[in-house]
Amino acid sequence: MSLESLVEPDWLRTLSESQPKAAELLAKSPEEQRRLGYFHTLREICQQPSTWLRTSDLVKSRFGSFDPLLQSVSAVTLTGSGSSEFAGDCVRPVLQKELGISTQAIGGGALLTHGAKALAPGRPALMVSLARSGDSPESVGAVALLLRTQPDIRHLIITCNRTGNLAQKYQRDSRAAVLTLPDETNDQGLVMTSSFTNLVLAARSLGLRNDPERYRTLCKQLSRIASDLIHRHLGTLATAGIAPFKRALFLGSGARFGGAREAALKLLEMTAGRIPTMCETYLGLRHGPMSYVHDDTIVICFVSSDPLLRAYELDLLRELNEKQLGLLKVMIGEQIPGELVRENDLVLECQGLSEVGDDNFPVIDVMAGQLIAFFRCLEEGLRPDSPSEDGVISRVVQTFKLHTADAEGPS
Repeated sequence: MSLESLVEPDWLRTLSESQPKAAELLAKSPEEQRRLGYFHTLREICQQPSTWLRTSDLVKSRFGSFDPLLQSVSAVTLTGSGSSEFAGDCVRPVLQKELGISTQAIGGGALLTHGAKALAPGRPALMVSLARSGDSPESVGAVALLLRTQPDIRHLIITCNRTGNLAQKYQRDSRAAVLTLPDETNDQGLVMTSSFTNLVLAARSLGLRNDPERYRTLCKQLSRIASDLIHRHLGTLATAGIAPFKRALFLGSGARFGGAREAALKLLEMTAGRIPTMCETYLGLRHGPMSYVHDDTIVICFVSSDPLLRAYELDLLRELNEKQLGLLKVMIGEQIPGELVRENDLVLECQGLSEVGDDNFPVIDVMAGQLIAFFRCLEEGLRPDSPSEDGVISRVVQTFKLHTADAEGPS
């Protein structure tokens, strides 16, 4: 199925009517959009509210198959590489709280280099592998290694690519279950956008498998908030993206720090490394990283709705103001205090944050970060669908040699 058939004309027309910047981009013919290099990525970012509903329906229909995987497990590990690792960061806190067992997020590379030593010791355990393509060397290698060496670890593979190695290789393995998300989540652009947020929401379901209606309601609430963000604030995010900054800092707490990690990576990738980025927690910023914030730095702030977290965060933002640090702030949250807003600052009010909670909000934060990165990519004269003009990075990491402890000697 082509992407054009997935994006309905009504959706395009509504977005164009509400956002002049979108109208300007979408007014060009599809051929011209491809030539300018943003045809796929613009749609893959803006289609996310509707894809979350389709993913939630699919995942909800598979809830019964999750129960045997989680039965009696004492630990859960979320793993992936690059953005897929950060997707695990976004759901780890809430899954640990809801499942009541040790839950960690770890990169596929750490599993290749350290094997089971990198994992929590409890067995039986569940490893959840998150992957867009399912073809990266770490993704396939980590699952193969642990299946070979750790018989007490069960596997859930969540991928966006039904033809990828992870989806195909383990379909009939009794120790693994495979969940393949809708085809439109398998981004055609270089950077992960729809794939990232849909992987997050699919993994998020593990904590709500006993309450499928609550899961479906949560995805609907997030879809509404995301749609509202696009239709009301796409122009604001475009303004942020084209501001004259030369470096960027992303701030978040808890699960939203996972969103900050991913948003920072998106801006770095989509500017081909021209814009250095950093992510940090609000309290961590004071311990040295604040020296990163210069007059040319944009500070993107994911502001909590939790009273305790919010108190610490707002204190840090006041400190940045008092020290006159940064070019401008972009504050994303609910009921942002007006006294924190400096002349050049931008505020994105997200009604519903307090209702869905910080634990569920990283997908909104990341989508905002994707749009800032998208518009900065265009401002830099790059092509969002393929910003790495010299091929330094690729959509799927190139194959590399996988070493084993036996072959390389004792570790």
